Amino acid sequence: MTESLEQRIERAMAELRATQEAVARTEKELRNASYGAVSSDRAVRVTVGPQGELSGLEFLDGKYRRMSPQELAASVLEAAHLARVEMGRNVMRAMAPFTEGNANVPELKGLEVDWMKLFGPEVLEDPDRPAGKRRGAGAPWRDALGEDGED
Repeated sequence: MTESLEQRIERAMAELRATQEAVARTEKELRNASYGAVSSDRAVRVTVGPQGELSGLEFLDGKYRRMSPQELAASVLEAAHLARVEMGRNVMRAMAPFTEGNANVPELKGLEVDWMKLFGPEVLEDPDRPAGKRRGAGAPWRDALGEDGED
């Protein structure tokens, strides 16, 4: 037995309402999200909000007292960058279900999101890949210190 047009429209509208509710829940969760990261020298912890905005900054174990201003700045920038990348990945994971089509209602296509444009290329990279092998491993804050990210 085939579905009538009215039944298909009713099913599509129910799926659309469910998707809208799920998006609203996800948006609410993301508005309250934060992510923290620690610099590789373990001197600084930075916390960012859902849009990558800096919401917290901690200097750990008094290490900043023995650092030059350039080293401290590099640590802050590194931790902020790491936190922003992870927050971007968190947003991508949360929104992933909405980027896929709906098997029950093929007419409901998934959202098209340009993650690279929103968050940059590092968000799309494999987080388990060794840091020295990642794109952008020679970060500008390390270059300024004469470090290139390679051991």
